[in-house]
Amino acid sequence: MSHDHHEGHRVSRRTALAGIGSIGLGALLGACSDADNGGSARATTTTGATATVSPRATTTPDIGSLFEGAGTCTLTQQTTQGPYYFDADKIRSDIREDRDGVRLRLAVRIQDSETCRAIPNAVVEIWHCDAAGLYSGAENLSGGGGAGGAPRGGTPPPGAGAPPQGSPGGGGGGGGDLTPQDDKRYLRGAQVTDNQGIVQFTTIWPGWYRGRTVHVHAMVHIDNERTLTTQLMMDESLNSTVFAEPPYAEHTGRDTFNDGDNIYKPTMLLDITRDGDGYLGAITLAADPDKNGK
Repeated sequence: MSHDHHEGHRVSRRTALAGIGSIGLGALLGACSDADNGGSARATTTTGATATVSPRATTTPDIGSLFEGAGTCTLTQQTTQGPYYFDADKIRSDIREDRDGVRLRLAVRIQDSETCRAIPNAVVEIWHCDAAGLYSGAENLSGGGGAGGAPRGGTPPPGAGAPPQGSPGGGGGGGGDLTPQDDKRYLRGAQVTDNQGIVQFTTIWPGWYRGRTVHVHAMVHIDNERTLTTQLMMDESLNSTVFAEPPYAEHTGRDTFNDGDNIYKPTMLLDITRDGDGYLGAITLAADPDKNGK
């Protein structure tokens, strides 16, 4: 299935944070502002094309009301970044590219853990596996080291960071950055928070791989520093519903669920509602920009 990837114009996150290459970043911030005013978030890239945050939704739940039950300003727990992180340099909201799966729209709000105030102009990155458990830029590694039906979730090579089921860490989140092994960049992207501290992504419901429950990785950058690395989870009843559908149903033998995952915490659960032909998940992440542990 082909998805709109006009938003995939490469804009370096580091460049954007430094205030350079402001054409793409300015359009992005304008799109966030439009969404805040109740319209559909639309961004014009430097190619002149437009793209919508949720092009196939038939209903649009109110984003503001979603956050009423989407967490508090209690400091969000740091977790390992896992073995498959690298800076994909893609500032975009629709990160699906050619990946099939149940549409998932994510709304993430970033707050200061001490003041509870929204943090605007923070960069939020997300990345996760596809319906078959594969990560872009690391298909061979995340597929177990080979093709032909190799088991998913294989052990990464030396230097690729902690294994997927690694213990939660502090500081930068644990694990080193991966050198991409291929040129795929699906299900990876970054957005800049608006004045309410909110970003939105359109993706697919993640699949699973051995040793881990279903999850989305998230990293928050404030003032060009990795301030928070964490993971987002889904309710198991919804996982079961989604995984009964194609293409997920083709990937059988799931071995780890929320209650058996050593990173999962109830505070990581997205607040999820139906959204047309897919789902919308919301969560508040509370970061600590001054790094005093509060």
